[in-house]
Amino acid sequence: MTEPLLQVDSLIKRFGGLVATDQLSLDILPGEVHAVIGPNGAGKTTFIAQLAGELRPDAGTIHFKGRNITRLDPAQRSQRGLARSFQITSIFSGLTVEDNVALAVQAHAGHSFRFWRDARVDPSLREPAAATLQRVGLGNRRDGLAGNLAHGEQRQLELAMALATEPSLLLLDEPAAGMGADETERMVGLLQALKGTVAILLVEHDMNAVFALADRISVLVNGSCIATGTPEAIRNDDDVRRAYLGEDA
Repeated sequence: MTEPLLQVDSLIKRFGGLVATDQLSLDILPGEVHAVIGPNGAGKTTFIAQLAGELRPDAGTIHFKGRNITRLDPAQRSQRGLARSFQITSIFSGLTVEDNVALAVQAHAGHSFRFWRDARVDPSLREPAAATLQRVGLGNRRDGLAGNLAHGEQRQLELAMALATEPSLLLLDEPAAGMGADETERMVGLLQALKGTVAILLVEHDMNAVFALADRISVLVNGSCIATGTPEAIRNDDDVRRAYLGEDA
């Protein structure tokens, strides 16, 4: 049996009297796309923040590649192969598209940002940045300002910045947020092309995207996981229908 890449056991996170994560356990296998869905307020973003190291759980453990990372900070987790994107696009709009990705390569390598002027012509940064932009379909936009990209292209750039750190697991928080139909279709195509090369934990409200991409789906309600299974099993789960998908799922 394949060992999980990520294993979460009995995670708890409280904010005062609110239990945002309630005894949450799940695992992610190498190379799989594992979607986490649920209604607003279910605790999905809080869960991702704990996986990324931005929030510390009150109880429970997180193991990645067989090692306990529960107390590691985001930089240490990144070095071990975790990368995250956010609901709101996070790029350097005043820099070129390639500069943004080169910065991600530089940060992952641990170089000082004080030497960015020299880094702009450093082939050890520029070459992987250019290759990653080709991978996400932005190779022809590399010299333009990131702030001039369309919204969907900015999300592609953010994906490139995450991929530039050579992760084993991508934590994607609503990568299709704010996109039109064509942009969403393009993003789904990009993520489908990544399947099998990197594991992905996907938080997404667009159910068409979720069911097109996911190998397995976990459903969160009030911070608890009420079901995990294949897309078909989740689609036909009565508890999930009542809690989230609705009778027309």
